Amino acid sequence: MELPTTETLLLALEGGVLHVTLNRPDSRNAMSLAMVQELRAVLATVGGDQSVRALVLRGAGGHFCAGGDIKDMAGARSKGVDAYRELNRAFGSLLEEAQAAPLVLIAVLEGAVLGGGFGLACVSDIAIARRDAKFGMPETTLGILPAQIAPFVAKRIGLTQARRLALTAARFDGSEAERLGLVHFCAADDAAVEQRLAQVLEQVRQCAPQANAATKALLLASDSEPLGAVLDHAAELFAVAVTGEEGAEGTLAFVQKRAPKWAE
Repeated sequence: MELPTTETLLLALEGGVLHVTLNRPDSRNAMSLAMVQELRAVLATVGGDQSVRALVLRGAGGHFCAGGDIKDMAGARSKGVDAYRELNRAFGSLLEEAQAAPLVLIAVLEGAVLGGGFGLACVSDIAIARRDAKFGMPETTLGILPAQIAPFVAKRIGLTQARRLALTAARFDGSEAERLGLVHFCAADDAAVEQRLAQVLEQVRQCAPQANAATKALLLASDSEPLGAVLDHAAELFAVAVTGEEGAEGTLAFVQKRAPKWAE
């Protein structure tokens, strides 16, 4: 697999894990249109490669992401409403694609996790935050809307809490993010973050990649499709899995009391 060339991202593929670092530290990794396009290209490249088991997304320079790039927004002003609409919707497409990616998406959150960065946290499968990270949805303090992230925030933490946070622009730390269900783990310092990340990645490696991808798609579908249709489709997926290569290997490994091939 050949990864795309990027200017705003640092990419490192190690042991089936793609580490993606947002790399605009001078702007606290503000989300420019170039960064959005590069992230979408990376997701498109790795989405069909089952050798990549997980994608770890984090930020350079002590911050995850401080939101949208104000310079990009200022540059769109001369082009009118359509330019703003396209700029905003491109980020929404990134969130859709990140959420639906068949691999496990892990967000490591520190420093600023604001606006668009908040949205990225909400589409991760597993989120690990430093306790002193600063979360918030500051859009309304700028006279704008959290337009593309709002649906993902509401799905993540519930409509009641999403309304409170969006309509007050309240800031909160990693401990509160864990209480809200925005993140799964809250760590005291860098060493604790790395320890938790290593533990999560080891757990992911125990799971068969095709089974994980199908399970993630099933869970996402269960949130929006009629129950009967979801269960019918789930039965088909189960039959294919249990008679397929991974199912055969997994059951054989269990009987032989050994690790399956994907966990070696």
